[in-house]
Amino acid sequence: MLASSENSAEVIESSHEACSDYVAHLQLHMALQAKNLVPSLSQNSDRRENLLHQTQADLEKMISRQGF
Repeated sequence: MLASSENSAEVIESSHEACSDYVAHLQLHMALQAKNLVPSLSQNSDRRENLLHQTQADLEKMISRQGF
């Protein structure tokens, strides 16, 4: 019975790691896609564009600091 519970724990840990890897990959992909959708700061920008970039940066920081 002990071997069965150890195997179950290993399977759960393995699937948790796989899920964490998938989420990290998905977050990176979404961040890169968002970068392609947001205009460059090198252009003459107005307050709305600056706010958009700051919001995007804040969101990326918040997501990257979340623990799993």
